[in-house]
Amino acid sequence: HLLLFLLFVGPFNCFASYSRATELFYSLNEGLPAGVLIGSLARDLRLQTAGGQHPAAPQPPLSFTLASRGLGGQYVQLDNRSGELHTSAVEIDREALCVESSGATVFGGAAAVSSSSSSPSSESCLLLLDVLVLPQEYFRLVKVKIAIRDVNDNAPCFPVPHIRLSVPENAPVNTRLAIEHPALDPDVGTNGVQTYRLRDNYGVFTLDVEENESGERTPYLIVMGALDRETQEEYVTVIIAEDGGTPPLVGSATLTIGISDINDNCPQFSDSQLNVTLYGNSSLGTHVATVHAVDMDLGSNAQITYSYSQKVPQLSRDLFHLDESTGTITLSSKVDGDTLRLHRLIILGNGPGCIPAVITVLVTIIKVMMRPPEVVPRFIANEVEGVVYLKELEPINTPIAFFTIKDPDEKYKVNCYLDGDGPFRLSPYKPYNNEYLLETTKPLDYETQQLYEISVVAWNSEGFHVNKIIKVQVLDDNDNSPVFSQQLIELSIEENNVPNAFLTKLHATDADSGERGQVSYFLGPDAPSYFSLDKTTGVLTVSTQLDREEKEKYRYTVKAVDSGFPPRESIATVTITVLDKNDNSPRFINKDFSFFVPENFPGFGEIGVISVTDADAGQNGWVALSVLNGSDIFVIDTGKGVLRAKVSLDREQQSSYVLWIEAVDGGDPALSSTAKITILLLDINDNPPLVLFPQSNMSYLLVLPSTLPGSPITEVYAVDKDTGMNAVIAYSIIGRRGPRPESFRIDPKTGNITLEESLMQNDYGLYRLLVKVSDHGYPEPLHSTVMVNLFVNDTVSNESYIESLLRKEPDISIEEKQPQISIEPTHKKMESASCMPALVALSIISLGSIALATGMGIYICLRKGKKHHRADENLEVQIPLNGRINLHMLEKKPVEISNI
Repeated sequence: HLLLFLLFVGPFNCFASYSRATELFYSLNEGLPAGVLIGSLARDLRLQTAGGQHPAAPQPPLSFTLASRGLGGQYVQLDNRSGELHTSAVEIDREALCVESSGATVFGGAAAVSSSSSSPSSESCLLLLDVLVLPQEYFRLVKVKIAIRDVNDNAPCFPVPHIRLSVPENAPVNTRLAIEHPALDPDVGTNGVQTYRLRDNYGVFTLDVEENESGERTPYLIVMGALDRETQEEYVTVIIAEDGGTPPLVGSATLTIGISDINDNCPQFSDSQLNVTLYGNSSLGTHVATVHAVDMDLGSNAQITYSYSQKVPQLSRDLFHLDESTGTITLSSKVDGDTLRLHRLIILGNGPGCIPAVITVLVTIIKVMMRPPEVVPRFIANEVEGVVYLKELEPINTPIAFFTIKDPDEKYKVNCYLDGDGPFRLSPYKPYNNEYLLETTKPLDYETQQLYEISVVAWNSEGFHVNKIIKVQVLDDNDNSPVFSQQLIELSIEENNVPNAFLTKLHATDADSGERGQVSYFLGPDAPSYFSLDKTTGVLTVSTQLDREEKEKYRYTVKAVDSGFPPRESIATVTITVLDKNDNSPRFINKDFSFFVPENFPGFGEIGVISVTDADAGQNGWVALSVLNGSDIFVIDTGKGVLRAKVSLDREQQSSYVLWIEAVDGGDPALSSTAKITILLLDINDNPPLVLFPQSNMSYLLVLPSTLPGSPITEVYAVDKDTGMNAVIAYSIIGRRGPRPESFRIDPKTGNITLEESLMQNDYGLYRLLVKVSDHGYPEPLHSTVMVNLFVNDTVSNESYIESLLRKEPDISIEEKQPQISIEPTHKKMESASCMPALVALSIISLGSIALATGMGIYICLRKGKKHHRADENLEVQIPLNGRINLHMLEKKPVEISNI
């Protein structure tokens, strides 16, 4: 700021003759939002026409700058070009900005002014700004004064919420009392406090307001009616202060008007005369009468003293003593034969500043010719002021006191007896005459009766009676144990309780008094640590959550102990039953169940049992089972958990089932859980092998004579829908027909048919092989048969002829020999007789070459026998084939396939 000032002001020193200082006055209300126009400096300074003296010269632009951004600068925004002054985002609070005073007090750019200046009004709050106008041609320092006008944004407020005022009860009408702590209002003028009023004036009060020279308004309480403290000693109302704003705002405080006492009442007796009769043989200190006066005032104004009137003779004053404080009259001198029989005692009740109240006591003395018997006690037990103190449980015949009975005149015989109820006895104490002993007849019990009042009555032969009253106070001893209201306290609480849950409040009573009857509560040693018992109140709580599934019942002892010495105690038993809440879901024994069931199992047969438990009790532990999926096939017994299938199951249609079983308990809300059930169907041998190739018994295959021995000719291919051993297939030829049917052999494992021996000219023709396809099922294997037709020739020249042969029923004998699977073959020599048909044929063709034909036949047969009995090979399980397959298009060679 200093640098900016030097930059602008330094060059202007040369032009001081042309500079000038100007003041501008603006006013606005407090609390306005940002952007409100305060004034335009350029317009109000008329700087727009300042260049009119030199119209030809170009006019430089004007610039307006705040010389210093003090306190006032934060409330305004100055446009440097136009000179317009607006309110800023900082809201102006007149009461926070300015402090009222008798003179002007500057607050760094703000001032509170009370003056008679014509520009700012009196009691105005000013924002002071210095604005520099540039360039040099128009340079000036402008003093901007912004008067902040007050708005009624503050309600009157009393400095204290409760105001107390004291008014004497004899205050005359129109008495004015200033009320301290008047209401304050930061606003000024008419927006400040203007009037006061009372919400309830009780018909005896009103308010007035006085304004001093500085303008402060003070409320005054005015008494409008008579006050009497004895009628009403306090008035409570509300004083309300109201300002003059539009709309007006109010504030209030409680006003308590206390009525102070004055001595406006004097003592008064309820009666004017009191008649009393006194026997002449009365002893000294005998109570005669008590007078009592009343003063309606308070404190020292109500103090009363009693005294005899001057009219009471001195003889009566000496005979009767008057207590000046209590008004009690007692016999102070012995009555003798010369004593007057009638005494008029005039007694005055004196109050401060009052005329005494007067009462007359007439005492009539009745003359007695003989003196009464005397009863003289001598106490053995502890006695204080006529009260004997005995402990309870004192033994029988405990002595209390000796009484001496005598006649003062020694003329009459005196007897005595005990009057009153209680375990006491008064008996003569021998060998002395006129001596009596007072003692107990049974133990005393404080809890039964604490105080006895008995009288020792003495009377002489003339019938004159004298009573000696004795009070016996029984002292308590710790002879009673605390007693629980219930010896067995049965409680219940729901599980999962909140920590420190309230269980019950134990209550035990002790008939003893004082500390001996004060009971404290303790848990027994068998109580779990998480139970707490308040020693003083007996409140039993549990500090942790209880779980019924962990423990359902608690049983332990509690003790009630008194504070006697030695202390006595009693024991009660607490049983707590933890009530069940449905906080446990049903639980399956296993998450996954697996059952193996043979296929074709009868409908509604028992597949298995689903075991599920629920730790909750009652209805919360009831579990219902249901099948979530597959309910159209399977059903479950909700009570026993038995899973059944509604229909018979076929493994070949579906080999396994996966079910989800839901268990739902009977709680509210219900809880549930699920388990996975896997049902695997065990295969039974209910499907015979299905031959896929050859597709027909009428099909045939051309075999060339040039085919080499050992070459594969064709194959029989079959599948079995069963699994395991039920699907293991073995192939065997059970029937043959043809020129030389032994020329072909089938592999029992693969079904491949191969040529065993070389074909000759006379081997041409149709061969029909009946192939048996059998599984290894248990207990009974199943099988199928197929006819394999082989036509040995060079060509097929006449198909119709072959088909006609196929249509004829083959004359084939069935061989019952079963194929041997996985068994070591036994090699046998070919019988030479098996070659006999060939030898016969050769002999018919050429009788001349019998020897040659026989040798050739033997050679051929021996060669074929070697190949016919090859070792069988072990079988492997085959995969079933689905769909129709053109087996003629397949390459005929052995294929090994396995089935999983």
